[in-house]
Amino acid sequence: MYELNEQDMYELNKEEQKLLDNIKNKRYMTRTIELIEEFVSNHKEEESIAYKAVFDEICQILRKAESFVDDYINKREAAAEIKDKKQSMRPIAGNSFSQAIIYIFLQNKKFDNIKPSIHITSEKAKVPSFNTISTIHVDGETQKPDCDLLIYSLKDDISSNNNDTLNDDDDKTRKKKPKKPKKIIDKCIFLSCKTSLRERVGQTYKWKLLMEIATSENSIKEKYNISYNPDEMKMPLTCFATADFYDEIHSPQSRGMFKFFDKSFVAKNTGNDLVLTMSKLPNYINEIFDEVL
Repeated sequence: MYELNEQDMYELNKEEQKLLDNIKNKRYMTRTIELIEEFVSNHKEEESIAYKAVFDEICQILRKAESFVDDYINKREAAAEIKDKKQSMRPIAGNSFSQAIIYIFLQNKKFDNIKPSIHITSEKAKVPSFNTISTIHVDGETQKPDCDLLIYSLKDDISSNNNDTLNDDDDKTRKKKPKKPKKIIDKCIFLSCKTSLRERVGQTYKWKLLMEIATSENSIKEKYNISYNPDEMKMPLTCFATADFYDEIHSPQSRGMFKFFDKSFVAKNTGNDLVLTMSKLPNYINEIFDEVL
């Protein structure tokens, strides 16, 4: 069976490698990463296939890592680094899920399962033009999406003045050096990540509904003075990912909620007609970012 060698593999850029290293250096992620790599090394298929398959194991991996995380929190509590154990556990559970997704995403990118031009981050504010594409205005106030992870590609901002450069002082006839073009978002997916459906899922599809109201002709938009101006950027997709800790994705209420999202994913190996297993995420992303909109 053919397997990529190191020369054929995609090399993460500086920012991606830094992102991967930061996840590895998070103490609470140690056991989770070990379990991810253990699954991949024990998988019967080659690594490129195993790194896709491990998306469906995230729920079980997070459950298996709970005792390690609990010990980690207890040690921090004993060292007086934290005051309230319960308050510390909640964000770590959510962060572990999103960080595991980023880690596996980048491994899939290395094996060419995800196109080189597609990026992922939890640090949305660092992405050019994110503030513009993520802001809906409601009568002078603003609404932002519940976006845990941003999956995106970039393009040159043709509206910016890229040729405005200074002449060389010593040679006034010297041609201007072209500036490096500014970048803006080309396509993007707002991915809301929840370990269960008991969390604040409503925030995610509320923003999606607001976006659809703001971009269509209707009386509600006029009544509440709702506007959305993403400039030259394409409309974002709003997706949802859950670890589904409590087996809730098949309930009627949950099914109704999933219909609001462009696509939903579950980090288990069984989904349904509305929720894809997460191992399908790489193919979905590649297809969406290949489309000419």
